[in-house]
Amino acid sequence: MSDIKCSNCGRDDNEEKLLKFRHKGKEDYVCVHCLPYFIHG
Repeated sequence: MSDIKCSNCGRDDNEEKLLKFRHKGKEDYVCVHCLPYFIHG
């Protein structure tokens, strides 16, 4: 199992495609299913 997980739902890169992002100096990941949540709130 991977250490890289979606910061919203916890899926890892074996379950879903993940995108890396930076915010306030912190690097994190979000899966493509949770991305609209981050864009639209």
